[in-house]
Amino acid sequence: MPEKKKILIRIGSLRHGGAEKVLVTFLKNLPKEKYEIDLLLNLYSGKYLSEIPDWINILYLNKGEMITTNRLQDIPTKIFRVLYQKLLKSFPQLLYRFILKNKKYDLEFAAIHGLRDDILNSPIKDSKKIIWIHNDLRKTHFHNYTDAEIRKFFGFDKILVISEHIQQDFENLAQTEDEKNRIVRIYNPLDTEEILNKAEIKIEAELKSVGIQNVPLFISVGTVFPQKGFDRLLKVHKKLLEEGFPHKILIVGDGYDFENIKHLKSDLGVDDTATMLGFTDNPYPYLKMADFFVLSSRYEGFPTVLFEAITLKKNIIATDVSGVGEMLENGKLGFIVENSEEGIYNGMKQALQHPDSFKTYQIELENYLLPFNLENSVNGIMKIIDDV
Repeated sequence: MPEKKKILIRIGSLRHGGAEKVLVTFLKNLPKEKYEIDLLLNLYSGKYLSEIPDWINILYLNKGEMITTNRLQDIPTKIFRVLYQKLLKSFPQLLYRFILKNKKYDLEFAAIHGLRDDILNSPIKDSKKIIWIHNDLRKTHFHNYTDAEIRKFFGFDKILVISEHIQQDFENLAQTEDEKNRIVRIYNPLDTEEILNKAEIKIEAELKSVGIQNVPLFISVGTVFPQKGFDRLLKVHKKLLEEGFPHKILIVGDGYDFENIKHLKSDLGVDDTATMLGFTDNPYPYLKMADFFVLSSRYEGFPTVLFEAITLKKNIIATDVSGVGEMLENGKLGFIVENSEEGIYNGMKQALQHPDSFKTYQIELENYLLPFNLENSVNGIMKIIDDV
């Protein structure tokens, strides 16, 4: 039997984000007889930890929940975590010696773009290196990448990108045929069977707590931080209520901006009509029973949640961010609106004023087959890992 390929995979944590969910789905579908995998987390935390197969070895730099506030008692821990991670990033030999025990890896894999330098600075010079780009790097919340910054990604043997838009951006910066060949567009592994099955689970008690009434319900699902535009969604909600369009909003997800969005909801005076559910490991029954799904994002790479909404054949309103045109077939499968508060307002108003106009999308969705399946996606990534 051939020797197992030794792989190091790095990601920040296993909190409830799209990149994290996609990675976990991928790992759950890998054959354990082929690979020996160490998964290194910056923070041993997150809802998906329990889903990692037991044959995968989990290592970490820090342990505990993510600290999203500046409470006095949390500041020492926060400072320690930042300095410790900075030290290991500056002196990777320490990380590889004391945490990774001088293990020699055949392949090192950054599961998110933020760990680019950590993998490229690995002291294992002969390992193959892969990175998975999930976002439009021109528009990330913390750091908008310049051409020079994006060029650094060509230090990897393979660059996995998840949308045509991101692929085009990288290809425009490739200076040789070899660099161009390093860019591979792949479909995120998504378990559509799991989505459909979980959507059937009954949630009557939870629905009572949400307080759903006989008015149109708009749902939005995602990690609660500025990228997702939940502030824009709530402001549009308020405006439409003032204009005499009764409806409700349900936001499913958690994240560091949760309290800010919650306060905004109260400040706008919409606590009775907008609900923030927090994180649930099964958002699909809520998604299924909502009248409309809204993607209010300021930027994306290839929004996983949009594929989930397509799988459940929802009426979709989505801002025109990376991946949306491709996923919604340029507006055949859902209403693509301008990436602005005004755009979201126009989309939701259309849904409330003329709900019948969404019937054409429903006809298209009924006959639509997703352009991939879980097995093909996993096999595609495995082939890259095996051939690199």
